Amino acid sequence: MYDLKTWFLLFITYSVIGWVIEIMVGFIITKKIVNRGFLIGPYCPIYGYGALFIIYFLHPYTDSPIILFFMTIAICSILEYTTSYLMEKIFKARWWDYSKKRFNINGRICLETMIPFGICGCILLYIVNPFFLSCLSWIPNIIQTILAIVIFTIFLLDNLISFKVILNFKKVATTIRKDSTEEISKRVRTTLASKSFLGKRLMNAFPNVQAIIKNYSAKRKKKYQ
Repeated sequence: MYDLKTWFLLFITYSVIGWVIEIMVGFIITKKIVNRGFLIGPYCPIYGYGALFIIYFLHPYTDSPIILFFMTIAICSILEYTTSYLMEKIFKARWWDYSKKRFNINGRICLETMIPFGICGCILLYIVNPFFLSCLSWIPNIIQTILAIVIFTIFLLDNLISFKVILNFKKVATTIRKDSTEEISKRVRTTLASKSFLGKRLMNAFPNVQAIIKNYSAKRKKKYQ
């Protein structure tokens, strides 16, 4: 369909757009500009992956907007649910939680976000992606290749650094001796925010992150049984 560098440049483009959307929504809610997302740079990869999945799997359905709408909801919901699940299992933390919203599934996805997914998927395939492909066609192939290599190098380094910062959440959580999950989460957020600029950035991006760990009393009791 596209060559590798085109896929990557589209991925980065939509990741940046997702980051901008997160910034705007966050500003509307909190009146503050916060660097959202797990990574340091101005991009949210989950948006990039979602866009690529929609482009790759759903382009044959552009003749049927209704089917496209519902299939976009399905793809994006599966992606968000899976991402939430894996991030929780890997880092022992719940990074977002829709439990207080109506029509949610295990707090990982909810109807409130599913509908915009469907609308955005249609806009993506009918308007946005053709526009960006047209823009790319104006850029010489060699320039596209250089851009892709440079951005990929930066993106890879960002992932490695950010992974280490996120992993600190799990490490700190296991060292705190508290019986309440909320107490543990609050102490971890405070500790990470005080350790480094990157730790503070992550906690600002996810101020409601919750540690997923058995309470200290239960662990202690089990240890001495």
